[in-house]
Amino acid sequence: QVHLVETGGGLVQAGDSMTLSCTASGRTVYSMAYFRQAPGKERYFVAAITWNTGNVQYVDSVKGRFTISRDIAQNTVYLQMNNLKREDTAVYFCAASPYGEQGWDKPWVAWGLGTQVTVSS
Repeated sequence: QVHLVETGGGLVQAGDSMTLSCTASGRTVYSMAYFRQAPGKERYFVAAITWNTGNVQYVDSVKGRFTISRDIAQNTVYLQMNNLKREDTAVYFCAASPYGEQGWDKPWVAWGLGTQVTVSS
C-alpha cells in the first residue's frame, strides 16, 4: 500500500506562482501524478512523471506554465505552477501508480487527500 502526503496550496493572485509537493511512503511506485477537480466538475489529469526515467506529460492547458519533477531520495514529487490563472482554481490531488508511462491510462492506485488551490483575479 502507498501512502501519499501532500503539502502546499492556498490562496494566490493571478500571475503568481506556487509549488505543491507530495511525499510517498510504503510500496514502490513507478509513476506519480497530479489531478485536479474544480467545483462542480470531474477530476482530471494535470501532469505525471515516471519515477525512474523522469518522463513527463501535461494536460494542454498547463503546458509551459506547470512543471512536474521528482526527488528520488526524498520520495517526493513537486508541481511548480507559474503564471497561475483563475481557471487553475481547484482541489489538487496527488496520485501514484505501479505502472510506467505505458500504464497511465490504467487506474491510479493511491491518492492523497487533496489540497485547495485558489487563484483570485
